[in-house]
Amino acid sequence: MIDVEIVKTATRPRGRPRAFDRGEVLARAAETFWQLGYEGASIADLTAAMGITPQSLYAAFTSKADLYREALAWYQTHIGATTARALEENDVGMALARVLHESAHEFTRPGRPHGCMVSTAVLTCAVENQPIARHVSTLRNETLDALKARIERGVGEGQLKAGTDAEALARFVGAMIQGMSVQAQDGASSAALSAMVVPAVAEIERHRA
Repeated sequence: MIDVEIVKTATRPRGRPRAFDRGEVLARAAETFWQLGYEGASIADLTAAMGITPQSLYAAFTSKADLYREALAWYQTHIGATTARALEENDVGMALARVLHESAHEFTRPGRPHGCMVSTAVLTCAVENQPIARHVSTLRNETLDALKARIERGVGEGQLKAGTDAEALARFVGAMIQGMSVQAQDGASSAALSAMVVPAVAEIERHRA
């Protein structure tokens, strides 16, 4: 007689089966946070979008705050990486113009939330969520630092005037990005945002050496 228990043991897959693909559920979580905001996205919203149970969410990500941090990292790697790539342009003016033009396009792409998940996220929040607000602020400051470093490089390479205030120009570009994010969330089209870029690029070009 065949021992059913032995057969079951022999055919059972070894190791703990993966209940979900982490990258896939992070993408869904990122879109939910992007659309609803950190405080606006409830655990029920997140688990419904991710297709997992609350128990699985906490087991995999520990907390809503940690899930948000991972979702932000996913967003920066998969969506927000366009800025880093644009800054690799050899000409600083072209690099900054590309950042703005690509932001206008990315912030209004059909089929996903409008605006930027990072640039206008958690600007105000409940006291208990201040650590999250500081984390997002740090990410925004890192973008400003990258813009400033690229501008300083442009000055050093003689592409921009020697007296160019790199920090002020970086903040100007950062403010344009944040402004376009807000207007995209309010329904501005890609064409409308692209039109905003034209005078911004003219201001950048004013600093040409």
